[in-house]
Amino acid sequence: MSETAHKFDPSILREYDIRGVVGTTLHVSDARAIGRTFGTLVRRKGGKKVALGYDGRLSSPDLAAACTEGLVAAGCDVIQIGLAATPMLYFSVYHLDADGGIMITGSHNPPDYNGFKMMMGKKSFFGADITKLGEMAGKGDQDSGKGSVEKKSILADYAVRLLKDVKPGKKLKVAWDTGNGAVGVSIRAVVDKLPGKHYVLNEKVDGTFPAHHPDPTVPKNLEQLVAEVKRQGCDLGIAFDGDGDRIGAVDGKGRILWGDQLLILWARDVLKDHPGATIIADVKASQALFDEVLRAGGTPLMWKTGHSLIKTKMAELKSPLAGEMSGHIFFADTFYGFDDALYCGLRLLNIVANATESLAAMRDKLPQLVNTPELRFDCADDRKFKVVEEVKARLKAANAKVNDIDGVRVNTPDGWWLLRASNTQPVLVARCESANEAGLERLKGDLRAALAKSGLELPDEASAGHH
Repeated sequence: MSETAHKFDPSILREYDIRGVVGTTLHVSDARAIGRTFGTLVRRKGGKKVALGYDGRLSSPDLAAACTEGLVAAGCDVIQIGLAATPMLYFSVYHLDADGGIMITGSHNPPDYNGFKMMMGKKSFFGADITKLGEMAGKGDQDSGKGSVEKKSILADYAVRLLKDVKPGKKLKVAWDTGNGAVGVSIRAVVDKLPGKHYVLNEKVDGTFPAHHPDPTVPKNLEQLVAEVKRQGCDLGIAFDGDGDRIGAVDGKGRILWGDQLLILWARDVLKDHPGATIIADVKASQALFDEVLRAGGTPLMWKTGHSLIKTKMAELKSPLAGEMSGHIFFADTFYGFDDALYCGLRLLNIVANATESLAAMRDKLPQLVNTPELRFDCADDRKFKVVEEVKARLKAANAKVNDIDGVRVNTPDGWWLLRASNTQPVLVARCESANEAGLERLKGDLRAALAKSGLELPDEASAGHH
């Protein structure tokens, strides 16, 4: 054992990032070890320059300072961009041509959480990379050096880059809810330069999240935005998660547009310039999305849930647009292919500002399907993947129509149902979608029966549909 050897709580090393409860499973000493080990990996790849940013959580500055110490001790030159949303850190890696990037963020988790999202070069650092980092730290397999630290403000350059892709059209009234998250840092630098009228809610970055929890996929977190849209007579409203890589939106009538509905609108727009292109969405997305991509002349691809997994697939297939039900959306047509919710918001404004009809009218014209929200229910980590395998084996034996790219997505004459294991929590995730309520009930019955054979019950909130 070397004197730098460090053991992490195994629960914090996750599929897409490192994340835990500060003071319980995640400590300042972990941040130092992450910096030292990640820095070692950067140096061994021949790199040296690492960009570092942090979100608005109360624990973030201390973790950032410790992580910087670790990076410097490994011989890296750290460029600190300070308080920022995750996409601004991603941007800095491209803009500064850094050899890696670390973002200290708890994303949309409760205030006592924090974590690390990383990039090695211009690629996501996830899965096996994170496992390897844990193993190297455990053995004290780290290099020593003497790096440097430099502070750099990149907000102005970032705002210029986002605004570059704005297509002026009619003047809009827009409400924006940054949810006291890190987008509060950059929102004004962008919206103050846009035509129209803009109302920003909860702009002050506050890691206690006094207004509401910053997760735009939960309807109750959008109530304040909906009220503002109605009060000001806005064309639309846009919301962000805590670290600004996921988007939520509502139309002028205050109705939510989910990630897959927004993707239909963006896909039609992108396909005008990229006919035939592959548009990727995760297994939780509506069948309507895949159908509409096809109708708009694109090639739809259903892929695994998880922002790192989708980004990686996208780069491999040179896809210009990809997205997840959860609101992670990736533009690579004129942008970098990472998930930047503020940029996505501008791309939505482009569509609305240059259309003859309102966002509400566009929403009304989308295929009207009924579906359950994402149903999540507890299932132990050592059991969750086994349950999916058991269900899959029974379906295959019954010759069911199954897509098993990520869990099982089963097609029936009524529509489809999905069962997959979460990569980040001890839960199973399910969803059903049909053309009508009766079909939805039958699908839920199918799902319930499939779970019962593995000794599990579907939770009660599998009631009303949300589209």
